[in-house]
Amino acid sequence: MPTEHELIEAKNTLTSLLNKCDKAILKLEEKSSQHTLLARRISALNISLHLIESELQKKK
Repeated sequence: MPTEHELIEAKNTLTSLLNKCDKAILKLEEKSSQHTLLARRISALNISLHLIESELQKKK
C-alpha cells in the first residue's frame, strides 16, 4: 500500500499531466484518433485522481 507521501506525489504528478492534456486536446481536430486517445486518457487521469483522493481521505 502506498504511503501518504507517495499518494500526494502521485496526485501532483497526475494533476500536472492532466493540465497538459487539457491544453493539448484543444489543438487536436475532433474525431481524430489522437483526440479520442487523449480524451480517454483525460478520463482515466480523472478517475485516478479521484481514487487517490479517496485513499488520502481514508488516511486522515
